[in-house]
Amino acid sequence: MKITVGAIATILILTILWEAFETIVLPRRVTRRFRLTRGFYRTSWRPYAAFAIRLKSPKQRERFLGYFGPISLLLLLVVWALILILGFAMLHWSVGLGLQASTGSAGFWTAVYMSASTFCTLGLGDVAPITPASRTITVFEAVTGFGFLALIISYLPVLYQAFSRREVNISLFDARAGSPSSAAELLRRHAQVDNIAELVTLLSDWEKWAADLMESHLSYPVLGYYRSQHDNQSWISALTTILDTCSLIIVGIDGVPEWQARLTFAMARHVAVDISQVFRIPPRPPSERLDIADMAKLRSSLAEVGLVVKDGQDSYERLSHLRAMYEPYVNSLSGLLLMPLPPWLPVPKHSDNWQTSIWEPGCSKVTEKT
Repeated sequence: MKITVGAIATILILTILWEAFETIVLPRRVTRRFRLTRGFYRTSWRPYAAFAIRLKSPKQRERFLGYFGPISLLLLLVVWALILILGFAMLHWSVGLGLQASTGSAGFWTAVYMSASTFCTLGLGDVAPITPASRTITVFEAVTGFGFLALIISYLPVLYQAFSRREVNISLFDARAGSPSSAAELLRRHAQVDNIAELVTLLSDWEKWAADLMESHLSYPVLGYYRSQHDNQSWISALTTILDTCSLIIVGIDGVPEWQARLTFAMARHVAVDISQVFRIPPRPPSERLDIADMAKLRSSLAEVGLVVKDGQDSYERLSHLRAMYEPYVNSLSGLLLMPLPPWLPVPKHSDNWQTSIWEPGCSKVTEKT
């Protein structure tokens, strides 16, 4: 019996240490099908999201969903720590409870208390190991606890730096593409001031943003659950807007070079596919985001500012082909994370986030952080 408990304890400890290594230290995607961390997020996100959907107020829903990322991360660290403490306590029990307690005889719960105080590097001294096996376990657990704390201290700043880098460009997108962002509005605003060269530079910056997004979100998938400051912005919405814009340029817009659009499209589409694989969600085509009637409106809107999109059935079919390369993936991510996809056309009579304030009367929208 004690040998079995010791084997189970060893497996628990090694499993958690490997999970922590893969989640925090390993800078690449983990393709192994069975992972405790992935199972933890799946089982915790589904009921959390189901409850959020029942909230009637969109702002309350978005605020509630915004707590999941940080809370789930802290809860995951606590779960890891508790399993490690329990595992080391089981090891103490399996080697015969070689512990001496100041209050009398030592039992299993004394081993748990000893394990917790050692793991947290408290070292209170009211329970002490008295056999070589228990002393070895105690030393190993103290080293593990110290290393675990060091990993957490180094992990959190890296995580929040990656989140901050992601959100900077999303915030800059507000004045360039509207709130919520749309491909038509992004093109219109650059064409209105005859600044197509700046649009090409913007797409180059977003190619780098997409590469950084892939690197950070493949290494730290929990970042996918972190939400933007405003409820009409998200990393999925921004990524989709860039893909929409690049698709239009690739199909053909007079006066807009397509080479940079092709590069940005390739990188952004790569991001959508790989992150979908990380979350293990199959592609799911969305309902029609841009039908023929909307396409006509889009052409007309762009023509007003001097941008002529290639017309004809071939152009629409080519655009549909490009959309089919990424829309099923961003739609799956949108459905999983409850982050809406952006429209192709701007929302009529809608103010940008920078134009709104809770202190100005007559605002069409209020965005706040509490």
